[in-house]
Amino acid sequence: MTELVLASNNRKKIAELETFFLSASSNIMRVRTLSEIGWTREIAEDGESFEENSLIKASVPAFLGYVGVADDSGLSVDALGGAPGVFSARYSGEGATDARNRAKLLKALADVPEEKRTARFVCVMTLVLPEDSPCVVPLEWRPDERLTWKRGIDPARVMSVRGECEGKILSSERGEGGFGYDSLFWYPDFGATFAEVEQERKNLVSHRGRAMVEFSKRLAVLFGN
Repeated sequence: MTELVLASNNRKKIAELETFFLSASSNIMRVRTLSEIGWTREIAEDGESFEENSLIKASVPAFLGYVGVADDSGLSVDALGGAPGVFSARYSGEGATDARNRAKLLKALADVPEEKRTARFVCVMTLVLPEDSPCVVPLEWRPDERLTWKRGIDPARVMSVRGECEGKILSSERGEGGFGYDSLFWYPDFGATFAEVEQERKNLVSHRGRAMVEFSKRLAVLFGN
């Protein structure tokens, strides 16, 4: 049985991921948090991409001898050159809140016409195996090896999955649900923002949902289920 350690202490995220992983493989026993393995320090997310930040986080449990898993996600707006990107959660600076981040985004796009307000939510999920793991990640599932070697990790121990969801940024907020940038993110197939639809419906198409589905499938293969 394999035990995964998610590089987070967010219980809601743990529960969500555990549901996906357990449904994918009977060899996944459970998902633990960083605090459960004794890690209480902050992890410096100083990477230049979603891939790098998720790798940084997932490598922490792996260096401690566990199978490490992490995700990094955010919003990428074409008219802003991909911003806020890896800075999505702290876009408005120190003490950033969801409301302040949305306000800054709207201000940055104030003069951008509707047809050029294309954007996407991105989620990258990464798994890092401990050095003594008998498993080897297939070549096609690994991220760019330049990135893994930059962080001092053998590429054969790393699996990465990227999920994206395309949409547009509205000029004003709509909906009371969701979080982050959901009330500004218009998803054409729904004809609504992510803040206007049920969480279950959003999960079917969201960047995180797409990443988790593929990630879970690969877990089942990697751990022999």
